[in-house]
Amino acid sequence: MDLLQNYDELDEHGQNPNSSPDSSSPPRLLPSKSAAPKVDDTMLALTVANQTLSKPIDPVQHAVAFNPTYDQLWAPVLGPAHPYAKDGIAQGMRNHKLGFVENAAIDSFVFDEQYNTFHKYGYAADPSASAGNNYVGDLDTLEKTNGISVYNIPQHEQKKRKIEKKREVTEEEGNGDDVMDQEEVDNPATDAWLMKNRKSPWAGKKEGLQTELSEEQQKYAEEHARKKAEKAGGEKGEVVADKTTFHGKEERDYQGRSWLAPPKDAKASNDHCYIPKRLVHTWSGHTKGVSAIRFFPKYGHLILSAGMDTKVKIWDVFNSGKCMRTYMGHSKAVRDISFCNDGTKFLTASYDKNIKYWDTETGQVISTFSTGKIPYVVKLNPDDDKQNILLAGMSDKKIVQWDMNSGQITQEYDQHLGAVNTITFVDNNRRFVTSSDDKSLRVWEFGIPVVIKYISEPHMHSMPAISLHPNSNWLAAQSLDNQILIYSTRERFQLNKKKRFAGHIVAGYACQVNFSPDGRFVMSGDGEGKCWFWDWKSCKVFRTLKCHEGVCIGCEWHPLEQSKVATCGWDGLIKYW
Repeated sequence: MDLLQNYDELDEHGQNPNSSPDSSSPPRLLPSKSAAPKVDDTMLALTVANQTLSKPIDPVQHAVAFNPTYDQLWAPVLGPAHPYAKDGIAQGMRNHKLGFVENAAIDSFVFDEQYNTFHKYGYAADPSASAGNNYVGDLDTLEKTNGISVYNIPQHEQKKRKIEKKREVTEEEGNGDDVMDQEEVDNPATDAWLMKNRKSPWAGKKEGLQTELSEEQQKYAEEHARKKAEKAGGEKGEVVADKTTFHGKEERDYQGRSWLAPPKDAKASNDHCYIPKRLVHTWSGHTKGVSAIRFFPKYGHLILSAGMDTKVKIWDVFNSGKCMRTYMGHSKAVRDISFCNDGTKFLTASYDKNIKYWDTETGQVISTFSTGKIPYVVKLNPDDDKQNILLAGMSDKKIVQWDMNSGQITQEYDQHLGAVNTITFVDNNRRFVTSSDDKSLRVWEFGIPVVIKYISEPHMHSMPAISLHPNSNWLAAQSLDNQILIYSTRERFQLNKKKRFAGHIVAGYACQVNFSPDGRFVMSGDGEGKCWFWDWKSCKVFRTLKCHEGVCIGCEWHPLEQSKVATCGWDGLIKYW
């Protein structure tokens, strides 16, 4: 109580006037403080005084020094703002990425009903009318139909429509009965039976055959039939009369042997090969470039050449060195040629889309094959019991297999993405490898159109020429980046990175690559007319010969002679070295 009394007696300075200064005084009270930040009321006062002031808050500022109004907080940002920007419209007013969207006041079913009713009958309910009894549009029709919509047709109306439909069907059947024969009605294969017994909406829809066609329809039908016949088969290449000319002295000698028979004094085999040094002979009979050459199998006493002048010629190598026979049966340049195993027949593939099978001795065309596409490469199955199987790589990405006895296509290998350039049999002819413009190699089981190995790398180039090593363990592929790559023919078909033959210029040309019969040398033509020889083991360039003016496209080693090589080029010459 004394303490309270002392507090009451304190003056304005906090001292008791009755107490002496020496006496003990109670502790002084501290002045009061507020923890709230100071607020500038100037802007608020101005806002209240002048209601037109509604400056929006700057969205980038981090602190607000006054108390803003609601309108200021939600005012849109001034200036052009992207509709997707967060501050284009205040975030609180958004419920859609483009702004604020309100729900429609009318249900979607009601809208569809009124929309379709208006398009069918010409009237619809007035959406602005609150009661919903007012209509807009054709009011006369509204009275006649009693205001029905497309979704609420009365029961009696539906029944009436069903009866009318049934009557129409009965009338059709009645009219048909007069014409229909009883046998037709009883036969389920006829239209009459369908009309009589139709139960589903799709039955009996087949119309009778039109008796007469207009000129335009007739023309279209003929065109369609012609295209269909073309698709089904037949010769689609250009048809040219097959001719042949024999240039030798006589087709049979005094002993009755054919000019095709190999000489008896030929060597048995070619054991050890050497690089040729000089030109021995030149054959010049083609008027345009020569695209491929092939020695007669096993003996090499004749050489076959395919020319861009549409002709195929066969030349004597062993004796006279003259042209023995010319085969004329193509209308465009011949791209590829291939002998059968015994050399008595050969295949030609031309840009006129035809593949022809010739008798080498007589020059007669045995058969012609065509799919309507350009054949780029032709090959017979190397097995002696499958010499009737023809494989052709086409410009439409397919490898087509024919049985030449029946003339039918027996298989199509369709996996490549570009024109097929080469076909090479490996693994005792059970498999074959193909290369294509799609810069890939694919390995197939013979007779099965499924790729068993697919080789394609980003750094690979197209490989338009491939040759098999004499020991059958390696493939040499002419790559268009001016090198020859070596692939194994074993299970994995791997690239041999240690063997790579380079130095020649073949970019853009399908120069043939080949081996010497003993496998010691690799050779290839190039775009500058040279023939290059590399050592197989060391991969070093052994020799180059300047063979042709222009491209040296093909080269082939004689199967029996140790150091004899034939080359052909786009200058129209075939040279023997």
